[in-house]
Amino acid sequence: MSSLDILNQVDRNFQHALETVYKYIHKTPMEHSKTLSEMVGGEIYLKCENLQKTGSFKVRGAITKISQLKDRVGGVVAVSAGNHAQGVAYAASLYNMESIIIMPRNASISKIEATKNYGGEVILVDAPFDEMFRRGYEIAKEKNYEFVHPFDDPAIIAGQGTLAWEILNELYDVDTIVVPIGGGGLISGISYIAKKLKPEIKIIGVESESAPKAYKSLKEGRLVDVEIKPTLADGLAAKKLGEVTYEFIQKYVDDVITVSEKAIAQGIYFILERNKLIVEGAGATTVATIFDGIRELFRNRKTVLLLSGGNIDLTHIYRILLKGLSEAGRLVTLEGYALDVPGTLNKITGVIADNGGNIVDVYHDRMDIYSPPGYTLLRIIVEVPSSDAVKNIKDGLNKSGVWMTHS
Repeated sequence: MSSLDILNQVDRNFQHALETVYKYIHKTPMEHSKTLSEMVGGEIYLKCENLQKTGSFKVRGAITKISQLKDRVGGVVAVSAGNHAQGVAYAASLYNMESIIIMPRNASISKIEATKNYGGEVILVDAPFDEMFRRGYEIAKEKNYEFVHPFDDPAIIAGQGTLAWEILNELYDVDTIVVPIGGGGLISGISYIAKKLKPEIKIIGVESESAPKAYKSLKEGRLVDVEIKPTLADGLAAKKLGEVTYEFIQKYVDDVITVSEKAIAQGIYFILERNKLIVEGAGATTVATIFDGIRELFRNRKTVLLLSGGNIDLTHIYRILLKGLSEAGRLVTLEGYALDVPGTLNKITGVIADNGGNIVDVYHDRMDIYSPPGYTLLRIIVEVPSSDAVKNIKDGLNKSGVWMTHS
C-alpha cells in the first residue's frame, strides 16, 4: 500500500470516526495547570484522556475500526497487555460481536479483569509479543474473525486522531501538543490531523528512556528494535514502531524526547496530588518532561500535555506515593539508639505527636551488634507536615536524651 493510499484511508476513516465515536465516548476535559505553567514560563494544559471510557484513548481507534466490521465478521481478535484489550472488548460489545484478547500472563490483574468485564474472552500466554501476534492472526484466520492491530492500521490511526480535532476545537491557539509514543498509532493520528487543521502546530513525542524505539529509529533513520527495560510506562513498552506509524512520525512529528523513570513517578505523584487525577505511567510521561528539566520547549508557548490513560495498578500508586512523600520530606525515617528502659518509647512518641508527626511504623532491634550496652536500635517511619517539623522532632528528642538521624 502506497503512502498516498494510507493517507486516503486515514482521511476516510477520520470522517467516519467523527460521525461514530462520540455516540459512545466522552469529550474529555482539558484543565489549565497554574503550577506547571509557572514552572515552565508558559501556559500548560492537561488533556484528561485518563477519564475516557475504558480509561484510555484506545477506545477511539477500536470503535472506529470495529464499527465498520459489524456486518462483515462475527468477531475480532487482539493482542494487548491492557489498554488496547479493554478498548477492543468494549467496542466489540457495542456491536454485539465476540472478542478474543490474547494477553501476557504477567499482565496486571486489574487490566485482565476489566477486559473480561467488557465482554472479552481472555487467553493468557507466556510468550514474547511477536509470538502472541502470530497466534492472534492464526486464531483470526481459523474463526474468520478480524485481527485488530493496536496501532499499525489506518482506521486505528484515524480514530486516535479525533483527539487532535477535540483539542483544536477547544484551544485552537495551542502552539504545541505533547504525546506519548507506544507503537505510534496515537501520535500518528494526532500529528496528521492536527497539522491538517493547523499546519504550524508543533507535535512533540515522548517515551520512556527504558523503551526509546521512536527516538532511536529517528536518530538512525530506520526502524529499530530496542531492548525493553522495566518501566512504569508499560503502555509504551513496544520494542518497535509499526511500519505505517514510523512513516507518520518521520513526516509529521517535530521532535521525540525521552524521560527517566524517576520523572515518570514524579509526574504520577504530582498529577494525583495537585489535580486529583489518577494517571498511569504512559500518560504521565508528558508531565515527566517538565520534571526532567525539559522546559525550554514550553517557555512562552501554549502547550497541551496529553494524559493518555489512567489504568494503573493500585500497588504501583501506593509505592509511588510513598516515594513521593519521602522525596517531598513528608515521610521520614528516624533512626538512632535509645535507652532500653520502660517509658522511653512513650517519651519518643510524645515528642513526635507534639510536633504534628504521625507514626507509620516502628522497628526496634535489641540484638543490633552496634548498640551500646543498655540501648536498643530504633527505626521509626513518620509522616510530618513540613521539614521544620522534622527539625523540631529531632531537637525535642535530643533534649530527651535520644539522638536520631533522619532520611
